[in-house]
Formats: sequence, structure tokens, C-alpha cells
Amino acid sequence: MDLRSTEQPLVSNAEFRTAMSSMASTVSVVTASHDGEVLGRTATAVMSLAATPPSVLVSIDIESRLADLMAKSGRFSLAMLAQDQSDIGDAFAGKLGDIDRFSFGSWGQWPSGNPQLHGAVTTLDCEIIGSIETGTHVLFAGGIIQAETIASKSPLLWHRHGYHRLDGLD
Repeated sequence: MDLRSTEQPLVSNAEFRTAMSSMASTVSVVTASHDGEVLGRTATAVMSLAATPPSVLVSIDIESRLADLMAKSGRFSLAMLAQDQSDIGDAFAGKLGDIDRFSFGSWGQWPSGNPQLHGAVTTLDCEIIGSIETGTHVLFAGGIIQAETIASKSPLLWHRHGYHRLDGLD
């Protein structure tokens, strides 16, 4: 399958953004660590890739420092935020200005050295098993090395440019 950009988009960027805002997504934070540098970014372009091998796919801006750090380290971690973690989502989306993003929430470290967010619905430590550059983003496939889930927590959702909760949960 060829994932290069088409000659002419079928819809405008604005139409695409409006259409995609209708898709409810779990708010996640993608992080990476390498040679003492630790970075992270809020992401909703995250998906389960396969059960065998257990893997996920994340989409990261190709020109970002995070994409570069992920490529250098060969690893990343993923935290699927809980409904009470919207401040972490805002911090890692850059909505709170030039701040230490890791000062929001309680962070530990996976044995790999990647950051691990405590209190998230699910946290994953991943090794990059493939990547594809397409348009303005790079898709990183991560083989899941370790996973932790808090079954009693519900996810923070993003829909139509705002945070939402699952009704009746948490």
C-alpha cells in the first residue's frame, strides 16, 4: 500500500478537521526518553494495531522533536488518560504555555527508562517495530513490552474540540 500524499486532496484541510472532530477518541499522551531528554505530546491519533504481536500505532508530527527522539531511542510510552486527567492533556497539548509538562500528574519510569504516568486508564511501554512517513506525520508501530491497566478508571474522551466523559462511569 502506498501512503504518499495524493496530487490533489479530495477535501480541504478545514473540511477534514471538521469531519475528524466527529470521531470520539481516547486522549493519550505519547512520551519518549533518550540521553537524558524526556518529551511528550497529547495525541488522539492512536490505535490498536494487532494482538499478535501485541502492538499499537501512534501518529506524530514528522517535524516535532518528539518524533526525532522516538526514532533515536527506538522506544516510546503511551498513557491513555483517565477522566480526571484533563489537566495533563492540556499541559501536553501545549495549551498551558511554556511549562514543565511532566509537573502535571504523577510520573514514574518503566524499566526501559521511558516515562510512566500513574493513574492513567492504561499505560504501555513500547519498542518501535516499524514506521511509515506519510504527509506531515510519521506513524510509529510499537510492540508492547509492558502494560498496566486500572480497570476501575474510565477514559478521557476528545470529541468536537472538547473533553467528554462516558455517562454513568467513574
